[in-house]
Amino acid sequence: MIDYILNGVLWVLALYGLFEIIKTIIYTYTYTNLKSDGIYVIVAAKNQEKKIEGFLRSFLFRILYGKEESVKDIIVVDLNSTDETKQILEKLSCDYDNIKMSNWRECKDLIDNIDEVK
Repeated sequence: MIDYILNGVLWVLALYGLFEIIKTIIYTYTYTNLKSDGIYVIVAAKNQEKKIEGFLRSFLFRILYGKEESVKDIIVVDLNSTDETKQILEKLSCDYDNIKMSNWRECKDLIDNIDEVK
């Protein structure tokens, strides 16, 4: 009798885990534009007009020339900069397909929704 109960509990837990995995996969493909075949780097920047372009170009160099081949895209989040950081990021995101620009609210909403799925 105990074996029957333990076996039933294990099946329920296994089905629950499978359901959570399927739910996470569906959410990822439905609500995000992210591909599942790599690593995405999120960079948050505020008032970094003197440093952000050099940082991103050096990181892009590593991605494009094979030292970081698992990194697919760089998502740069502007934290309401008051200097020229946002304009520099917009220019770089137009120049390079690997750089995606977002604002803090969009990034926070995405992260909050992913946490709820788990």
